[in-house]
Amino acid sequence: MTIKTGFLFAILGFLFLPGLAFSGEIPPLENVVQKVQQFYEKTEDLKADFVQETTVQSIKKTEREAGRLFFKIPRNMSWEYTKPVGKKLVINSEKAWLYLKSEKIAYTQKSDNVLQSQLLINFFSGAGKLRDDFNIKYAEPAYRDKDGHYLLVLTPRQKTGLFNALQLTVDKNNFYIMQMSFDDAFGNSTRLNFSNIILNSGLTEKIFRFKPPAGVQVFEIP
Repeated sequence: MTIKTGFLFAILGFLFLPGLAFSGEIPPLENVVQKVQQFYEKTEDLKADFVQETTVQSIKKTEREAGRLFFKIPRNMSWEYTKPVGKKLVINSEKAWLYLKSEKIAYTQKSDNVLQSQLLINFFSGAGKLRDDFNIKYAEPAYRDKDGHYLLVLTPRQKTGLFNALQLTVDKNNFYIMQMSFDDAFGNSTRLNFSNIILNSGLTEKIFRFKPPAGVQVFEIP
């Protein structure tokens, strides 16, 4: 996982949908988008467990990883992978770090160099407007999965080399994001499932600071 790809996952931190009543029928799309935006603007921080599955198209291989996500506005993110091996992606207002524990290697660069896409900067700074940044629609031909959860497709208005669209699965009762997936420019696919979500718990800035342990080789990326 590259630093830029890891940063993309931070988008999920704002996409939860509380407060809509389940009527048994598909709700108007604009109502859903409005609830997403309202919640997004009120979110100060979050933490959640995640499971990530990445399929590399060239070798037809799928890797499964798991860990814990921490996010805090503005410009603070930490993905702590615990299975199958330990690694960490940390981004704050100054630095971005990718630490590979088993290899005793860390990569670092200025966070502004990571956040080259205006769309991602908007999300990461807390200034993102969903309708300004994405074209949003229900998935076709089915707008629900087999369990009745809603399926949404978000296509960025600003072209990005990281992904063409985000596919989201939204809980049919509580309207939070259960899953997100996307394909990159090489046809590789990534799917993330989230659970045990806790919002606005007062995360400290310390979580988003990283100091390489002794013996770790550090590589500076331009």
